[in-house]
Amino acid sequence: MITLEDVRSARERIAGRVARTPLIPSETLSKRLGAQVYLKLELFQKTGSFKVRGAFNKVLSVPEDQRGKGLVAVSGGNHAQAVAYVGSKLGLKSVIVMPEKTPRNYIDATRGYGAETVLIPNIATAFEVVEQYKRDGWTPVHPFDDPLVIAGQGTLGLEIMEDLPDVTDVFVSIGGGGFIGGVSTAIKAINQSVRIWGVETEGADAMTKALEASHPVQLSAITSIARTLGAPSVSERTLAMAQMYLEKVILVSDAEAMAALQIILERAKVLAEPAASCTLAAAERLRERFRHFSVVVLVMCGGNVSIDDICRYKT
Repeated sequence: MITLEDVRSARERIAGRVARTPLIPSETLSKRLGAQVYLKLELFQKTGSFKVRGAFNKVLSVPEDQRGKGLVAVSGGNHAQAVAYVGSKLGLKSVIVMPEKTPRNYIDATRGYGAETVLIPNIATAFEVVEQYKRDGWTPVHPFDDPLVIAGQGTLGLEIMEDLPDVTDVFVSIGGGGFIGGVSTAIKAINQSVRIWGVETEGADAMTKALEASHPVQLSAITSIARTLGAPSVSERTLAMAQMYLEKVILVSDAEAMAALQIILERAKVLAEPAASCTLAAAERLRERFRHFSVVVLVMCGGNVSIDDICRYKT
């Protein structure tokens, strides 16, 4: 577990290296949900997602003479670009182990930040590959199961509470659970009454299954279009944080996520990936719980989706 002090220390450590992203009201979504709705536009973060917050905090916490040959990570999505970017800014080599089916735009962006990419058959065996790199002297940066990574992600929660102290409900997507764990830690420490709602898509529902079983469950495959939610399982740590902080995890379909993506694009004029737009789909499921005075934040955690993928998803 981490504390509010861990999150505040992370913010000091990564200051000047990440953006403080906008939190904007949406009149359209407010009318739609019958509440005061805001979008936390983390898709405007460096590399297009929240992941750099945790990656910077992790790497900057490791003394320079202990970083070994460079950085190594597993990712088929946003964490890949974040670690590659951090490596490039800190003058470190980086190797990203990625599933062979990773979309081309993610691979190209990761390589564009200077990382070497190693493509393997599936995400499950990728962690075994990373262990070999670790034994060879590389510094691993876990996508979610690391207290330093989680604390870095939690800095987004501090921004929400400072910019919108009367917030009542926050919707956050779940992959491996580190992001929502960090955000929840910060928010709940400042105001225990804020309700935190987790969101997953069908086919990328590792936390839903873990909560039902009361222990992490390994998914046999990731079938959702929201690939950046595609952790093969959550961890004991992130499961415990979900059990402690979350009201509930809302499971939505890919079709709902895509419908929400279209609404956000047309009305808010921002292109969110399905792993982010699904928060609107979840909020719509809960609209009866809101009142006109409810203050709802939908975290747009990332925007790294290609136009080709959007067109394919819509057909």
